Amino acid sequence: MKGHVHSTESFGTVDGPGVRFVVFLQGCPMRCLYCHNPDTWQIGKGELREAGELIDELLALKEFLKGGGLTVTGGEPLVQLDFVTELFTLAKKHSIHTCLDTSGVTFDPDNTERIDKLLALTDLVMLDIKHIDPARHKALTGQDNKNILAFAVHISEMGVPLWIRHVVVPNVTDDEHYLYELGHFIGGLRTLKALDVLPYHTMAKAKYDKLGLSYPLGDIPPATKEQAAHARDIIMQGLKDRLRKK
Repeated sequence: MKGHVHSTESFGTVDGPGVRFVVFLQGCPMRCLYCHNPDTWQIGKGELREAGELIDELLALKEFLKGGGLTVTGGEPLVQLDFVTELFTLAKKHSIHTCLDTSGVTFDPDNTERIDKLLALTDLVMLDIKHIDPARHKALTGQDNKNILAFAVHISEMGVPLWIRHVVVPNVTDDEHYLYELGHFIGGLRTLKALDVLPYHTMAKAKYDKLGLSYPLGDIPPATKEQAAHARDIIMQGLKDRLRKK
């Protein structure tokens, strides 16, 4: 099977545990205002690569992937669900740790057979929750978050380890009420293993200029490490309060 691949990274260190071989797939239905990979949006573009070819590339580096493995990200990797499933099938034959980095936007709670096949091959899901409020999520990404939150619950119910990621954008995602609500929600996910609260940066502006696109967030400044740490504290408070109620 062939998939539409944007690029690969041989020694990724921020895409899951350890050192990882990272496959960036092409295509995404989301239009996040702070997206730093607008060049991955178009579906059906990118280089056609065979799953076996990518695994061979990984295996040539396997001895250097200390405590790591394979991460598939995007774009949105679940746009090419069957291709990711084949990649992970081949990876497990070589005892390679598999990580899925996704927004979960394509999840259909009424039709889970195909995604469950993939989750059975997945050692870790890194799930981006852009915003906990449905209206604000749609304004931020162009998509509703109902199925994304349902996917988080489904991953947990399937027993798959889960990392939650949240990007702190000044005046966009740093509202303390919604940060607390996010924490309260993820406190109910029994397989939650980690929370990454990431400060928004503006390094993608050059990409937008190169693609002839206007930068959606204009002059909103990058978030500081202190702002991200404060946001994490609030999320953790919501999480702890949820756990106390159990």
